[in-house]
Amino acid sequence: MLAAQIVLSWSHRGRLVSKAAFARLAGAAPIPASSGQRIRYRLDRGGDRQLNRALHQIILTRRRMHRPTIDYIQRRLREGKSRREATRCRKRYLARNLYRLLEHPPMMA
Repeated sequence: MLAAQIVLSWSHRGRLVSKAAFARLAGAAPIPASSGQRIRYRLDRGGDRQLNRALHQIILTRRRMHRPTIDYIQRRLREGKSRREATRCRKRYLARNLYRLLEHPPMMA
């Protein structure tokens, strides 16, 4: 179901011009939300909510079972980031990877 939602939202090759456009559509594009004392970002609340939910579900599953994601979140927490900020960064990373796979699928032998 998650894969179907991602493909449905992506629609077709060439629809989105860049990784940033896909992240914006997915609601995974970072938006500055800094105060005067701390520089931070938040996720865009716009875009395709079903696509955002699919990315969120993938991240939640990876946060429990995918060793590189677990290590990444732990490293970000040690750096002083919140769990929410670490998840936001990982969601943006996932959006970039999915865009690459959708625009340039691996060749089947």
